[in-house]
Amino acid sequence: MSRKASPPPSRRWTALALIALAQFMVIMDTSIIGVALPKMQKELGFSQENLSWVFNAYVVVFGGLLLLGGRLSDLFGARRLFSLGWIVLGAGSLVAGVAGDVPTELIGRGVQGVGAALIAPSALTLLMMLFGANPKELTKAFAVYGAAAPAGGTAGVFLGGLITEYASWPWVFYINIPIAILALAAAPALLPGGALAPRGSIDVVGALTVTLGLGAAVFAIVRAPEIGWGDPATWGVLLLAAVLLVGFLLSQARKRQPLMPLSIFRAANLAAANLAQLLLGAAWIPMWFFLNLYLQQVLGYSAFPSGAALLPMTVLIMVGMVALAPRLMARFGAKAMIVTGLVLLAGGLYWMSFIRPDGNFWVDVLPASLLAALGMSLAFIPSLQTAISAAKPEEGGLASGIVNTSYQIGSALGLAVVTAVAAGYGADRLGDKVALTDGFSVAFIAAALVAAVAAVLTVVTVRTRKAAETETKVDSVV
Repeated sequence: MSRKASPPPSRRWTALALIALAQFMVIMDTSIIGVALPKMQKELGFSQENLSWVFNAYVVVFGGLLLLGGRLSDLFGARRLFSLGWIVLGAGSLVAGVAGDVPTELIGRGVQGVGAALIAPSALTLLMMLFGANPKELTKAFAVYGAAAPAGGTAGVFLGGLITEYASWPWVFYINIPIAILALAAAPALLPGGALAPRGSIDVVGALTVTLGLGAAVFAIVRAPEIGWGDPATWGVLLLAAVLLVGFLLSQARKRQPLMPLSIFRAANLAAANLAQLLLGAAWIPMWFFLNLYLQQVLGYSAFPSGAALLPMTVLIMVGMVALAPRLMARFGAKAMIVTGLVLLAGGLYWMSFIRPDGNFWVDVLPASLLAALGMSLAFIPSLQTAISAAKPEEGGLASGIVNTSYQIGSALGLAVVTAVAAGYGADRLGDKVALTDGFSVAFIAAALVAAVAAVLTVVTVRTRKAAETETKVDSVV
């Protein structure tokens, strides 16, 4: 990147605000539909079992194409991809908002996912370009960026409730359009342009293969409770998903310029940190999804109160990620913070499983949700920064694509699995508060188990800084 292409130093923090806004929005789009789901279900004709596809259509495409987005960012310039992503996201938002049936809605959500897959890795690459030379500033920048993700996820529920209550559900999509216009106008002045990277190939087939494989896996898991786990169709689709995903990995090992060079995982802690991100998403997103349904379908909250009920989580996440997590990570190290955060998240989720059909917000929701939010705020930034920092500078776009992919795919697969489990215990019985509560309780227990397993795996797989440096030196000699 040339100096001429870089914004003045005084504008870097303003540029960070734009980058954080991008991360906030692409994650908010996973959750802003949460409070609107019951009304969308009624007007568009979704079944209770298939309602999660409003979420999954976005997340599967988002997660499946993030690797391609990271690769394109490295090849054609992060700012170019950042701007293109906003154009695509705005177009998808328009389609999702005007949709009058299930297929059109899912198409719109998928197009939104394509836009998000271009925005997210390029935003993270731009952050590294702006702050990578100064470790102290980089940690602060990561704190702001990291806080934007779960804060966007939780704030989306609040904003979705406000919009659904006082406007209508299509506006949870239309809200993206003016923000996209604002981002497009601000990007040239604030973000570094950079030069085009050396020429290289684009593995479009690989991107489609991994996206279709992940989509098939989610489809099979979500549909299994309806048609049966023993049905040949369930196992046939799961087999197809396995073939596609294994084929993707084999193709990446053989290609000269793969979408995801498997050699990148030789970097100390990159694979371990991505595993932590994957399982973090698999625990956090099901909690958000089913907690929102519990508030509306069991406690009887309307759209706005349901969204406002989760506002304390947003505030705690923002404070925890910006003010608490960086200081604790500097003192105790990334590994200790990831493990601590995951343990607290597991505890909050297990506490949440004690919800009651005749419960209330102050006893059944607030304490457990705050503990879970604290855990999320402590685990997210250390695992994110560990994954990104492990990669070489020239692989920044790829590394950011991988870590974003890990979180989003973990979210999609986690929600699919937990939805299937919860449906078996009554989460699909609309109108029966006891059965719904039983199903939601099992969902929280399942998510708690995911977080607990993630904590154990982090203890085993993540190296301390000294161990990682030693491993890197050995690899370089070899």
